[in-house]
Formats: sequence, structure tokens, C-alpha cells
Amino acid sequence: MFKKLECVCIHTKDIEKSLSFYISMGLTENWKIERILENGSTWTVIGLKFPLKDSSELVLSNHPEINFTEIEIYVEDVRQAYDELNKNEEIQWIRTPFATESGHIAVMEAPDGNVFVLVGK
Repeated sequence: MFKKLECVCIHTKDIEKSLSFYISMGLTENWKIERILENGSTWTVIGLKFPLKDSSELVLSNHPEINFTEIEIYVEDVRQAYDELNKNEEIQWIRTPFATESGHIAVMEAPDGNVFVLVGK
């Protein structure tokens, strides 16, 4: 079911300063998405690629309420994975599948307390 570590998303208060720092460490900007919050303010996520082409990404986020590290796991079909994993009563769902610009996302808490963001189609 889990196919690969898609990315680790880290929070930053100053996304431009963080972007500059990680680029100086050898990463390159791969994509950038700006989203509007309900209050009308904008938050940004930026995907950074490592030099090795088969590496996962590091993602920067300045969302004001999501100020912790997120581990994103790629699954082929988020809704199908949710249907299968939902049979396990030890998994707690923080967010059930919802659509994004690139597919779907669901957020689960594993029985050991770790939180994973499932991403895919």
C-alpha cells in the first residue's frame, strides 16, 4: 500500500529566508503553490528537489496553523487506501480523503501515534 516517502514538509515562519537557505544547501525549487485561507490571507508551499533524482522532496510551508513536520507517503489511490485502512480500528483519521491540485490527500494517525499524510490520485 505505501509506495514511497513522497516528502517531508517542514514549517517556516519566513518562507523566503528558508528557501534561500535550502537552495544554498544544494536543493532546487521544483514547484510552488499559493493557497487562500478562509480569512483571505495566503499561505505557500514550495517543493524542493535534492540533487539525486530518485530522492524524496523537502517541502516548505508557512501555513499559520500547521506548524509541525508532516511526513507524506505516496499511495497510488488515496481513496482506495482510505477504504482499506479504515477497516483497521487502531487508525485514527484526522482528515478523510479530499481533492487537491494534484490528486487526493488523507491524514491518518497510526496506532503508534505517528501522523502520516497520504498523497496520490
